[in-house]
Amino acid sequence: MSLPDILKDRLRIPVVGSPLFIISHPPLVLAQCKAGIVGSFPALNARPEAQLDEWLAEITEDLASYDAANPTKPSAPFAVNQIVHKTNTRLEHDLSMCVKYKVPIVITSLGAVPEVNDAIHSYGGIVLHDIIHDRHARKAIEKGADGLIAVATGAGGHAGTLSPFALLQEIRQWFDGPLLLSGAIANGGAILAAQAAGADMAYIGSPFIATEEARAVEGYKQMIVGSKAADIVYTNLFTGVHGNYLKGSIAKAGMDPDRLPESDPSKMNFGGDKTKAWKDIWGCGQGIGAVDAIIPAGALVDRLAREYAETKTRLCA
Repeated sequence: MSLPDILKDRLRIPVVGSPLFIISHPPLVLAQCKAGIVGSFPALNARPEAQLDEWLAEITEDLASYDAANPTKPSAPFAVNQIVHKTNTRLEHDLSMCVKYKVPIVITSLGAVPEVNDAIHSYGGIVLHDIIHDRHARKAIEKGADGLIAVATGAGGHAGTLSPFALLQEIRQWFDGPLLLSGAIANGGAILAAQAAGADMAYIGSPFIATEEARAVEGYKQMIVGSKAADIVYTNLFTGVHGNYLKGSIAKAGMDPDRLPESDPSKMNFGGDKTKAWKDIWGCGQGIGAVDAIIPAGALVDRLAREYAETKTRLCA
């Protein structure tokens, strides 16, 4: 299995902090990168669109200053998530900002478009595309993506239904490039398990919602700390695409989480005028049983790194 230098030379542990809609912003991204994992955010989090220019300037300048002051322990690279779907009217603008700042890693979702990949490749960046089954994985690579993010069952937000073992083994039968796994990964042992199953890296989101730097309301963070896997509901009601959400937030919005209707998939919404889906109905994955406190993002990475090393030692013994 081969990894580009950007994903192996500057990471403390093999982890990408997944882009969290509304929640990820420069303070969280910077904390993740300085702690030694890839930090990321959705381009659509920067509102209005002109703010994306400001965010990218802030992140690139701050990380450059950090690296100059820490030449023996530089920061990890950062990534920007682009929704490649017809409902995203900002794609052209946001993609141009990624090219302007030479964003090292771009994560594409809900559509594989060669022109997007070509734009990122024009300055040496790499593209990782998230998928929920093998058919879409093949299309993404055919259209020029450099790597894949296998979103298995249990992942926060929009997620698939396949076992991580099934999804990884199917992809590894034909693809030897960068492969990340997403789905209920919340401790260091799970990171190592992802690698053992065939992934190169882990893709972790929900635990970072309950960090001090995350742009989530206090009630959201506290609900993650107090919830378990059984408190996650899988539904397509809120965006038209199936995803995992906290049962408590659905009940708080006045709905019965055990009796939700189906939504029309043709009416997908990813951050337009309808913000209720993510502002009030809180996305979360099944791995949150490992989250027991709100802590700094750097402290979370410290825990993951310690558990990762301890698991390696225990298995080798």
